[in-house]
Amino acid sequence: MFYVTTPIYYVNDEPHIGHAYTTLIADALARWHRLAGEDTLFLTGTDEHGLKVQRAAEKNGITPQEQADRFAVRFVEAWRSLGISNDDFIRTTEPRHHRAVQKLLQACYERGDIELGHYEGLYSVADEAYVTAEEVPELERQGRPVIRMEEENYFFKLSRYEQALLDWYEDHPGFVTPDIRRNEALGFIRQGLKDFSISRTSIDWGIPLPWDPRHVTYVWFDALTNYLTAAGYGTEDPAFPARWAGARHLIGKDILRFHCVYWPAMLLSAGLEPPRAVHVHGYLLVGGEKMSKTRLNQIAPASLVEVVGVDGFRYHFLADQRFGPDGEFSFEGMVARYNADLANNFGNLAARVAAVVASKCGGVGPAPSADSPLAEAAGRAFEETASAWERVAPSEALEAPWRLIREANAYLEANEPWKMEPGPAVEAVLGDALEVLRLVALLASPAVPGACGDLWQRIGLPGSPEDARLPDAAVWGGYPGGLPVRKGPPLFPRITV
Repeated sequence: MFYVTTPIYYVNDEPHIGHAYTTLIADALARWHRLAGEDTLFLTGTDEHGLKVQRAAEKNGITPQEQADRFAVRFVEAWRSLGISNDDFIRTTEPRHHRAVQKLLQACYERGDIELGHYEGLYSVADEAYVTAEEVPELERQGRPVIRMEEENYFFKLSRYEQALLDWYEDHPGFVTPDIRRNEALGFIRQGLKDFSISRTSIDWGIPLPWDPRHVTYVWFDALTNYLTAAGYGTEDPAFPARWAGARHLIGKDILRFHCVYWPAMLLSAGLEPPRAVHVHGYLLVGGEKMSKTRLNQIAPASLVEVVGVDGFRYHFLADQRFGPDGEFSFEGMVARYNADLANNFGNLAARVAAVVASKCGGVGPAPSADSPLAEAAGRAFEETASAWERVAPSEALEAPWRLIREANAYLEANEPWKMEPGPAVEAVLGDALEVLRLVALLASPAVPGACGDLWQRIGLPGSPEDARLPDAAVWGGYPGGLPVRKGPPLFPRITV
């Protein structure tokens, strides 16, 4: 079972390209694992409780539920417009989630890991987190307000789980990737863990604690539990253990502490195993700064889709940003990548092959040669693509098929089939090129599903790449020949800005 999740996004703001970046990676991973024939569950959703949402609702003159309803649908619509193939969209205001949260809380409480106490200190509204005085200057520089809080709270006894977490990391070296993020989480644990507040009495927009309904649960016990909810926790669903065993979280580095320290400790307390892996990426920067509402540097996906299309948008964020370190977005870089990789390389190969098949083969695609010089390169492309997706390295997963595209273009330049006479020789060259197009459409489909589906049909294949199954479909020689090949408008029209 392959179960991939994004963070759930706050309903106090519009979807922007930072949200889209994580969601696109999860989508491409889910598409790849479906191609491999794996039972796949892909989850995204919205985080709808807490002080931040309540304040946004008050500012807008509506109830918190109305605020949640209004903004959740915007995420649904944004992901639909980008071709996101999520199997589930969770909202933390759903009854199924309330049941799961209360079950997890009760399990930790009965274990003796939740105790009543008193908190007085500093609280970051934007981060829904208590902070130290040392953190305040940087948070305020980022436009993230800090307030002083004083109230009765229940606390989770995180301090009890320091050694258990170190043991888990030792026994599961791939639990957090990349290594720089794993080391960051371990460094936090080794500094010594402090108990953290899990409840509030000053607000009522949240899920009540099952043993003390005067308190509503604080954001992390609420938000993080969504991953369990969608897997079937809190129900009698017999598929829950298998789903949860395959869970992989995709997150940004700003929520590493909560996912890589708090969350596994909470799960261990409740008698559950932590997820299989947490994959952590850096910030997507604009002008060298993290996107935020206060800096007015957020970019809506729709504004870029208008220029490069859905597939162009998807390809840029998957191919141009390395997973792990911070990445810098620029409009000029996006257009340059689109023209170089999509219009010039991929689109040009598809157009020239269709044109020459029309002129030399009467529009009927020939079969590839079993001993083609491109066969070895094609096999290598599949192996490298599969390895990269397994390591959650989208940019590397796309380098492999694009290297195959370049080799196919060079093969055509060397043989010049447009100058050859109709017959077996030109058919051998074009059959090889059509097989490369089939394989590229297959390997690139997690990133650019629309264009790959179009190309699949243009070269006469039935259905779409999504109907194929790896690894068999990636074996050289899958294009049968004898199929109608049709020309069409450019897959990726060149953009002039």
